[in-house]
Amino acid sequence: MTIRKIVITGGPCAGKTTALSWIANNLPQKGYTVLFVPETATELIGGGLTPWGCGTNLDYQRCQMELQLTKERLFERGARTMPADKVLIVCDRGAMDNKGYMTDEEFSQLCREMNTSVPELRDRYDAVFHLVTAAKGAIEAYSLANNAARYETPEQAAALDDRIIAAWTGHPHLRIIANGTSFESKLEHLLREILSFLGEPVPLEIERKFLIEYPDVEWLENQPNCRRVDISQTYLLSNPGEEVRVRQQGSDGYYTYYETVKTPVNDLKRVEIERRLTQKEYLNRLMNADPNKRTIRKTRYRLIHQGQYFEIDLFPFWTDRAICEIELSDEHAPVVLPPKLRLIREVTDDPAYRNAALAEN
Repeated sequence: MTIRKIVITGGPCAGKTTALSWIANNLPQKGYTVLFVPETATELIGGGLTPWGCGTNLDYQRCQMELQLTKERLFERGARTMPADKVLIVCDRGAMDNKGYMTDEEFSQLCREMNTSVPELRDRYDAVFHLVTAAKGAIEAYSLANNAARYETPEQAAALDDRIIAAWTGHPHLRIIANGTSFESKLEHLLREILSFLGEPVPLEIERKFLIEYPDVEWLENQPNCRRVDISQTYLLSNPGEEVRVRQQGSDGYYTYYETVKTPVNDLKRVEIERRLTQKEYLNRLMNADPNKRTIRKTRYRLIHQGQYFEIDLFPFWTDRAICEIELSDEHAPVVLPPKLRLIREVTDDPAYRNAALAEN
């Protein structure tokens, strides 16, 4: 049985309600049992419990966070009892959305009170899909009429959209769904990204890789849409033509663990099967490490630029260069590197710059 948990989030009037309907209509056709965790803020505000009615905003956000996490636990518990091969839990907003409505100080206090952290709250989900508010690029469609809990002006909505994107930045699989030529094209883009993440019909990884000059780390760390994670990656003994690795990644003492099996299709595409591991499973896998490859340790910065999610890897053995990668759902999609990253050359088809090659002793 496979259970995946994703978040559909976004700024005000981004099209989440219709997007959830599209998911409900399309994913069962792919064999998924789909469960929907309702938006907690709408439930509370509709019931009269509001941020402006509580003693403080923190008082309200504490209630919202506790209810959000409780609902998710119950949905996960129920999902494990279902006679289904593939279950997709879709959260209408997730725990990190709260951060968009709080100051950094308030959110830090909330994490301390609940004995949790940003990485733990953010990385509890398998993927996050952010729908950009209509206030950014489709202002004629922006409305307060279809949601009683919505109160933001277009300017406030655009600023909130930015804060929510920043809150989720750093997640291993974050995708930004911008406003396209039509609302239908936006929803089609969302479905493509979800199906690509789920590996439907084939679990393909489409990745481009660039060799860049060593970046300005201070600049990266000061960007609102950039987060640092520490990664330890170990290659395992595998069959010819197959690449198997396990990875520990995270920050602030909280880590998640993954096993990835890759089989090349061409220089740009690989069949990729990835699943999350428990810490115990991860440690057991390390017993099968390839003795001819060293463990790769790197610092990764995840950066959003023009709606694309870049990963910049800094290795301890390089002081003059780094690797910048981006995963795409369409191999023909244009890529525009952030101007602060100085390109040396593209190395997508150069095997010398693959992590497996860098790991060779």
